[in-house]
Amino acid sequence: MRTAARAAALLLMATTLATPKPASAAPTPPAPAECHTRVRNSHATADCYNGNATPDRVQLHLRCAHWWDPAMDTALATVDPLRHVTLSQRCWLRIREAWVSHAPG
Repeated sequence: MRTAARAAALLLMATTLATPKPASAAPTPPAPAECHTRVRNSHATADCYNGNATPDRVQLHLRCAHWWDPAMDTALATVDPLRHVTLSQRCWLRIREAWVSHAPG
């Protein structure tokens, strides 16, 4: 009886070890920098902090309230690991919306 149980246990262990492991999923992209955007009258500011191990590139975008006031974008700024970046931009009168986009650095 014991021999049959041991044989079954060994067979189960061999089968478990012999089965191929599932292929690992694609690596997850690095998390973007954490950004907080403030709008005051016609000025917008974005403060971004990158607590990750990989750099991140951020850009502040504005959509102005009036049709004659063009949309504004800042240049791309690289936020290195454990660093902070402040971006600012303005419209002539009012800002309709402001947001930050991310690109891998």
